[in-house]
Amino acid sequence: MRLRTVLATTTAGLAAATCLTAAAGPANASNSVTANAGNTRTTNACSPSVSIDRFSDALDKTTYDGTFVGNFSALAVDKDGSIAALEDRSSLFDLNAKTLQPKRVVPLADENGAALDSEGLAIDRDGTRLITSETEPSIRRYSADGKILDRLPVPSSLLVAPAGRAVSNQTFEGLTLLPGGHTLLASMEYPIAGDTSGAVRFQTWTRTKGDHFKLAAQYAYKPDASFLGVPEVQALPDGRLLVLERGFTSGVGNTVRLYLADPRHATNTSKIDTLTGQPGVHLIKKTLLADIADCPTLGATAKQPQPNPLLDNIEGMVITGKEKGAYKVLLVSDDNQNAVQTTRFYYLRVRV
Repeated sequence: MRLRTVLATTTAGLAAATCLTAAAGPANASNSVTANAGNTRTTNACSPSVSIDRFSDALDKTTYDGTFVGNFSALAVDKDGSIAALEDRSSLFDLNAKTLQPKRVVPLADENGAALDSEGLAIDRDGTRLITSETEPSIRRYSADGKILDRLPVPSSLLVAPAGRAVSNQTFEGLTLLPGGHTLLASMEYPIAGDTSGAVRFQTWTRTKGDHFKLAAQYAYKPDASFLGVPEVQALPDGRLLVLERGFTSGVGNTVRLYLADPRHATNTSKIDTLTGQPGVHLIKKTLLADIADCPTLGATAKQPQPNPLLDNIEGMVITGKEKGAYKVLLVSDDNQNAVQTTRFYYLRVRV
């Protein structure tokens, strides 16, 4: 989404696109910094659970096949091992997993040919793409070449007002298939009207015949502060979730935190009209894994004030594998095609 901005009252007032020229692998020291493998736990630790190997700015303010490369809102691993990168202005890129160099871009649209505010992405077992749009909100199934194949039902309360109680540009941001592929989960970014507790709804669907999905349970998750939303969720093999919380404070910069969350014993809130913090409603339990501001800078620079120059508007996340007991997690920031923001990829190792 075009990131919601909050002015911190307690805080004192504090380029044109070019063609992609990055060679295979890290372009140069300013674009990609690699951790000293022998010192990962000490010099590259963000927390006891999370470390950062490197980052890459290789795609920042570039173009591919006439399309701006950026505005990234979600990532997924495709069936061939490449990285699918969704941008929120109706394009889906295929990126080389090692170099990040684009291999293909596919335009997306709704049933009337109109652009999407595309935010969440999951690749199904047959290679089709499940993609959210924030405007309605919606979840559609697309073929690899961008044709609409299906559209999932959405609870009326999660529709944008006046049809429902959601706020435009604050709806389905995260999307993930749970282990086994039978259940799909989407995270709302911010609370809907009437949910005064500050909790956001996580909606699920279960698979039916013909790889359609029907509405299923719903759960509640509470971000740390009112200005923090949920831009992404990713399922772990045991059914727990990695959850990103993200916000922005003018003059200060971004807050980005990574949590381990467990929806398995949370209350099904699909029949609860308003979440007011009432007793008996069990939220999704969560544990802080890392505040990305606590990661080493690795030589990163920022184009606007940030608590850590490594930070930007991080919005996409995908688990790319597991090695030596740690999950390999790739993050990406949405530069909003803005000169003072950066398209940056972050390579993390996460132990849970």
